[in-house]
Amino acid sequence: MKKAIIDYKKVTPELLLLLQERYPGGYRDRDIITFDDHHNNTIEAVEVKTNDTIYLVKVSSKLHYSMANIDSDSDDLDEIAPTPDIISDLSEE
Repeated sequence: MKKAIIDYKKVTPELLLLLQERYPGGYRDRDIITFDDHHNNTIEAVEVKTNDTIYLVKVSSKLHYSMANIDSDSDDLDEIAPTPDIISDLSEE
């Protein structure tokens, strides 16, 4: 299974819906995974899985706001977040 770290700015609408399903009341401190990246920066992220990938989505106040305000019946999901260009692949580390 592929593993990836993704920044809030690169979260797709589909991934945002999965996050909202996984954390319907919002994520809590116990849901946050803390680790150091290869630049020795501390990263805080929440985990969400798809069929082929485990995503660690970096925590930010904007992510929390988007998850709290998403309308799953909305046709405007493309306006929630841009489609990611590249995500960091952790499987090589």
